[in-house]
Amino acid sequence: MSERHVGLLGATSLIGECLLKQLIQNNWHITAFSRRPITQSHPQIAWKQLDTTNQLRAGTEENNIPFWICAAPVWTLPDYFDLISASGARRIVVLSSTSRFTKDTSSDPSERKIAQQLIKGEEFVQTWAATHGVKWIILRPTLIYGYGHDKNITEIARFIRRFGFFPLLGSAKGLRQPIHVEDVASACYAALDTLNLTNRSYNLTGAETLPYREMVIRVFEALNHPPHMLTVPLWLFQIAAWGLSWLPRYHNWTSAMAKRMNQDLTFDCSDAKQDLNFSPRSFKLTAEDLPG
Repeated sequence: MSERHVGLLGATSLIGECLLKQLIQNNWHITAFSRRPITQSHPQIAWKQLDTTNQLRAGTEENNIPFWICAAPVWTLPDYFDLISASGARRIVVLSSTSRFTKDTSSDPSERKIAQQLIKGEEFVQTWAATHGVKWIILRPTLIYGYGHDKNITEIARFIRRFGFFPLLGSAKGLRQPIHVEDVASACYAALDTLNLTNRSYNLTGAETLPYREMVIRVFEALNHPPHMLTVPLWLFQIAAWGLSWLPRYHNWTSAMAKRMNQDLTFDCSDAKQDLNFSPRSFKLTAEDLPG
């Protein structure tokens, strides 16, 4: 069993849920970790609650987990190094983000903090893996969307539904490469299963590159709503963002986010296409990609 046994951290996240389906379809046995208790059952999944199972008994068949995927934030992974080491881990696939590059020089301190957490998280993974003889692959997706539970397209759609328009800073011509969550999960599985690839990092993008404005227009179209976009100057956006920040759903709206509307946030993923047979879809929103 152990040769097809994978530990999945972040199993209840959006990407984690997609990964569970793909791993089951490919006949893997999964030890899925969650911070909250999970009562659902599946013959291929053994659920474990993290705060009660941070230690595994080494040497038992049940706890021999040679493969790992971390779909949780990369900066949380060091908390579980002992857990993973005790499992006899040989290979780990870790999700990071291209935000480590795009937010590192942000004018918003909270965004710079996220970038530093991503950078340090990746460094910790590589150092730990080298010390323990574990092979690693780090994947950095761009803007993730899908199933109405992401923090990007879903928030744009909710804003449009609530207010009937969407604010843009200037021409909002910055390029984006939105990637569907299923394509991220597929890349994770490919990285897990392509054993000849070791100690590599890959950026993951969607198949289509389009301006931020066009991306928003497509959200309007998916909602069957005529596009109504309000072009606002930065000072007005800053005031509006401050006002919206008092609402829990919009507390992440900042002037730095607005400025990025005119910045190209694009990456080359040709190496992922070559090494992982990565074939992402174009940005075509379906009804199931929108919030309920």
